[in-house]
Amino acid sequence: MHSPPPLFSKEEFARRGDEIYERTILPRLKAEDEGKFVAIDIETEAYEIDTDELAASDRVLATHPNAQTWLRRVGSR
Repeated sequence: MHSPPPLFSKEEFARRGDEIYERTILPRLKAEDEGKFVAIDIETEAYEIDTDELAASDRVLATHPNAQTWLRRVGSR
């Protein structure tokens, strides 16, 4: 599968991903999500959570084929 070219610098990519995680996703997480992976499209803010990082990423890409995906593990920095 072809990945789209990055639209942002590494720093901006990380800043956007972390900001979406903190603002939108973190308040919705449950205790059982600890240790799971969150795949976030930093443009649409669509996200998926799974114990498998590839599965979470694949689900985001299935609905947003050009997603700029940021991964974050729940409970980790």
